[in-house]
Amino acid sequence: MRVFRRLRARLFLSYLLVIAVGSLAMLLVSSLVAPSLFQDHLQRMGHGLAGMGAAMIAEVEEGFASSVATALAVGVAVALVAAGLMAVFVGYKLLRPLEEVREATRRMAEGDYRQRVPTPAETELAALASDVNTLGEALDQTERRRVELIAEVAHELRTPLTTIEGYMEGLIDGVLPASEETFTAVAEEAARLKRLADDLSALSRAEEGADALDLADADLVELANRAAERLRPQFEYKGVELELAAGASLPVRVDTDRMGQVFTNILGNALTYTPSGGTVTLAAGAGDGMVWVDITDTGRGIAADDLGRIFERFYRGSAHGETSGRGIGLTIARAIARAHGGDITATSPGPGRGSTFRVLLPTPR
Repeated sequence: MRVFRRLRARLFLSYLLVIAVGSLAMLLVSSLVAPSLFQDHLQRMGHGLAGMGAAMIAEVEEGFASSVATALAVGVAVALVAAGLMAVFVGYKLLRPLEEVREATRRMAEGDYRQRVPTPAETELAALASDVNTLGEALDQTERRRVELIAEVAHELRTPLTTIEGYMEGLIDGVLPASEETFTAVAEEAARLKRLADDLSALSRAEEGADALDLADADLVELANRAAERLRPQFEYKGVELELAAGASLPVRVDTDRMGQVFTNILGNALTYTPSGGTVTLAAGAGDGMVWVDITDTGRGIAADDLGRIFERFYRGSAHGETSGRGIGLTIARAIARAHGGDITATSPGPGRGSTFRVLLPTPR
C-alpha cells in the first residue's frame, strides 16, 4: 500500500508540474507578445487615437496588461485545481486495479490460487487482470493435480503395503504357513512396489528432461512398426488385429530407445482398451515441417471430458479401476515426444467409437 501511495503522490505532482510549466510558458509568452499586439491594434485604430493623449494611451495599455495578468492568474489557479482533481481521479482509476493485482499476486504467492482480480474497464488494465487470472487458474489446476497425485501415489502404495503387512502378521501369528507360496506372494507385492517406484522415477526424469537424449538418424515408420511387431504376440493372444504403417520412410533424428518406449506405451494403451475382435491401425504422414504416426483403435473411445486430461499423471478416465495400468504411460510418452521438440495429441469421436493418438516430430534440418 505504501508503494501505491507514493505512486499516487508522484502522479498527482506530475499533473501539477505539467500545469505549472504550461502556465509559466503561457505567462511568459503573453507578457512578451500581448503588449506589442495591443499597441499594433491601437495604431490600426488610427483616427480613433487622435483625441487621446499620451497619458490616456498609457493608462489603457496598463489596464490591458493588468486585465490579462489577472485573467491568466485566475486561469492558472483554476487549471491547477482542475489538474489536482483530475490527478486524484485518474490515480484512483489506474492505481486501484493495480492494487488489486498486487494483492492477488501476493495471495497467490501465499498459496491462495483461487484469488481472482476484478476486470477493470480500461483495456490495458483488463488485459493485465486477465493474465493474472489465467495464471491463478493455471496454478490452481497445478495445485489440484499435485494433491491428486499425492492421493494416487498413496493409493498405489497402500494396496501392496497392506497386502505385505497382512502376510507378515499372518506369519508372525502362525495363521499363515511359512511356505513358498506365502513368500512368493510377498515377493510379488514387493516387486509391484519396485515397479511403481521405477515408473515414478521414469516419469520424473521424462518431465524434467533430466536424461540426455542419444540422438541418431532414424525412420519414424520403422520405429513404430518395430514396436508394434514386438507387441504382436499380445495382440494375437487377445484377438485384436494389428495393421502396420505403410508408405515412404519418414526420416527423423531421435533417441531410438526413447521413441520405442513412446510407441510401446501408446500401442499398449490401445491394446488395453480395444476388445477382442477389434483393430489397431498404424498410419504415417508428413507436412508443414512435421512427420507423424497415427495409432488408431476401434476400442472404447474417449469421452470429451477425458480428452483434456488423459495425459495427466494417474488419470485413467472411465477405465479407472478396470485395468492394471497406473495411468502414467501416456504422460511419459508425451514428455519424451516434447523433449524431442514434438508432441502427442489424442482425438476420439466419443465413447465406444475408438480413438487416435498422433505422435508428432519435427523433420531434421
